[in-house]
Amino acid sequence: MSDTLSPSFARSTARRLLVLGVVLASMLTIPLTITGASVALPGIRADLDAGLPAAQWVVNGYNACYAGFLLLTGSLADVFGRRRIFAWGLALFCGGGVAGALAQHIVVLDLARAAAGIGAAAATTGGSALLAATFQDPRARARAFGLVGTVLGVGLAFGPTLGGVLVDALGWRAVLAVPAGFAAAALALVRALPPVPGEPGRTVDRPGAALFTGALLVLIFALDEGPALGFGHPLVVAAFAAASAMAVALVRIERRRPDPMFALDLLADRRFLALAAAAGALMGVLVPLVVYLPSYLITVVGLDAGTAGAWLLMLTVPTVLLPAAGAALARRLPAPVLVAGPVAVAGAGVLLLATIGPDATPARLLAPFVLLGAAVGVSNGVLDGMAIGGVPPERAGTASGMFNTARLVTETVMLAVVGALLAALSGGHLEGAAFTGALRAVCLTLGAFAAVAAAVSVLLHRSAAGRSQASRG
Repeated sequence: MSDTLSPSFARSTARRLLVLGVVLASMLTIPLTITGASVALPGIRADLDAGLPAAQWVVNGYNACYAGFLLLTGSLADVFGRRRIFAWGLALFCGGGVAGALAQHIVVLDLARAAAGIGAAAATTGGSALLAATFQDPRARARAFGLVGTVLGVGLAFGPTLGGVLVDALGWRAVLAVPAGFAAAALALVRALPPVPGEPGRTVDRPGAALFTGALLVLIFALDEGPALGFGHPLVVAAFAAASAMAVALVRIERRRPDPMFALDLLADRRFLALAAAAGALMGVLVPLVVYLPSYLITVVGLDAGTAGAWLLMLTVPTVLLPAAGAALARRLPAPVLVAGPVAVAGAGVLLLATIGPDATPARLLAPFVLLGAAVGVSNGVLDGMAIGGVPPERAGTASGMFNTARLVTETVMLAVVGALLAALSGGHLEGAAFTGALRAVCLTLGAFAAVAAAVSVLLHRSAAGRSQASRG
């Protein structure tokens, strides 16, 4: 594909709408294939005779590759062209989905999911860059990216429900095949999109990309395999050591690079770090529950997949309905409350969920589900706006990338931590009383995690405010 931008393209309303539609269709598949696959896990384990660690890679592998390759694929888009990377991402995501739907062995399925995660990362960064190039008016661009956020939220919210319907009607393989179909439809329209070129002279930060992705994947491997092999096993210990060494090397290398992939100075900004910690904590609590609650509702409570997905609407729908309320609150509440308040509410919700048992009913789950979903909903967009609005305009793109990477890495690591806890505390069998005890312990752990994150966010924000006042004085 040629990467020369047509000057008339951005002036065509019809073509701008085509770009928006194609990118939104591709973005819908990303959360669908995360939360939808969670409903399919019991069926995958039974059909492929898979152990728990291998089955967890169906979700962890996808999520880790998605988070781990976002910055790299963003750099590749800047070098090789936005449309080209978007197309490559869609093709890889589609191929991974088809291969996963046809897989007859759990290892093949895990590899296909990892490939799909890399493709999702490329489609996300390429699609976002296409939108930024097409919608050049600031207000139009803000509306376009607002729709992207809405679509991602809808996919996250309704993924378990749609996944449950597909599993009941067509089996677990449909959960992978349907998002691949969406990606294929978007891919068919790629040639009609603007061929936005890369930036002359821009290079890829290969050392930074390799160290960041390697550290994250090795860490997820250690957490996933630790319960089965034992956390004292030489392979697991070596993996933790390797992840730590790569993280240290990443910081040292990025500090010396003239054009680093990581803006480490942003993470040294206490205000920015407070916002990133709060956003990461919210998703670090929500996503593991969205992934593992369907398995509990199916295997212990005895629901079918469709009903389990419907129950989870109490948790996920508030995340879609309440961002407007969060924007209104942002104009009335002090910043520390906006930052730490939702995290504390999410912690209260997950602590209430620690009473869950085989006799669970929608009425008993309503309060914890709504509290957690509302906490995430009112913060969606608000924390992003505060983080990006607090940096100079020319650094908005960098701040957005760092903020979303911090949130995704926290979500990915917490998903692996929760999986490791469930596996260790249930003896590797997510069923019966052992699953109930393990899930209750996980809820208590997540509640403690949220409390610490809320406290850290407040302290960092106050420290940043104090420094700002001191510098002005």
